[in-house]
Amino acid sequence: MQAVEIYTSPTCGFCHAAKRLLRDKGVAFTEIDIRANPDRKPEMINRAGGRMTVPQIFIGDTHVGGCDDLFALENRGGLDPLLAGG
Repeated sequence: MQAVEIYTSPTCGFCHAAKRLLRDKGVAFTEIDIRANPDRKPEMINRAGGRMTVPQIFIGDTHVGGCDDLFALENRGGLDPLLAGG
C-alpha cells in the first residue's frame, strides 16, 4: 500500500469528507494540519503545484488533488489501484 498524506485544517468539511472516505476504505494516512503547523503550508503549496486550499492529498508520489478529485478518482475506479501502487 502506498503512503498517503493529506494536508488539512480542522474546520474544513472537505477535509473531513476526504478523511472519512479513506478511513472507510481502511487506508492509513498521515495528516498534516496546516493550522497547527503553519510552517508546512508553503511545503503543501509547492508540492501541490500552487494549489493553496485544503485538503491536498498525496498517494505515494502522486498528487491526487482535493476532496472532489479524490471522490472522482474513487468513482472512476482509480483509487484502489493507485493505493496498491499501480
